[in-house]
Amino acid sequence: MALESSEVRKGLRVLCKHDSILATVVRRVGPFTLQPDPGGYQILVRAILSQQISVAAARTIRGRLQALLPAGKLTAKNVDELSDDQLQSVGVSRQKQAYLRDLTSCTLDGTINFRRIAKKSDEDAVAELVQVKGIGRWTAQMFLMFSLGRLDVFAPDDLGLKNAIQKLYKLPKKTTRSELEQHAEMWRPYRTLASWYLWRSLDGKIEQP
Repeated sequence: MALESSEVRKGLRVLCKHDSILATVVRRVGPFTLQPDPGGYQILVRAILSQQISVAAARTIRGRLQALLPAGKLTAKNVDELSDDQLQSVGVSRQKQAYLRDLTSCTLDGTINFRRIAKKSDEDAVAELVQVKGIGRWTAQMFLMFSLGRLDVFAPDDLGLKNAIQKLYKLPKKTTRSELEQHAEMWRPYRTLASWYLWRSLDGKIEQP
């Protein structure tokens, strides 16, 4: 789904009015350009492959994986037909193989239903997604942002967000998770917009999972 431009404009006006520091970041970064990707299964496969390795390495593995699939289509049915040896041959570790198998199985048997998830509240969607091995709360929150386009998501366990907030708002290095959540309360109900600009403030771009 696409984020409504009118709602984004409204959100940015509210954020900039109430947070002068973020307003400066918004002016420097420019337009909000996040366009959610509705491919739920593919998004989660990419998230699993990206765990604990560089973006470039994950992209290489994903490319090799897709080369094994009919028409390069990253679907649960296509991945289910691959053997463990095939997954290993493109660089998927044993642990990530287990995660992919569980995600694929849950998708095929209906335990995870992306149309159903899209209709759920943020917390209920997270609760459904974390049933899958290898999908934790952070990954589920990234899914809400990057696939479902939810406007009010904040991931206090994200190191990039923590670093950006500490740098911009002069918070101590030992800022706790709960303190980050409390700080982010001023951005409700547009915490996704704030998060996107905070990420951009660090390196000028945001890498999606």
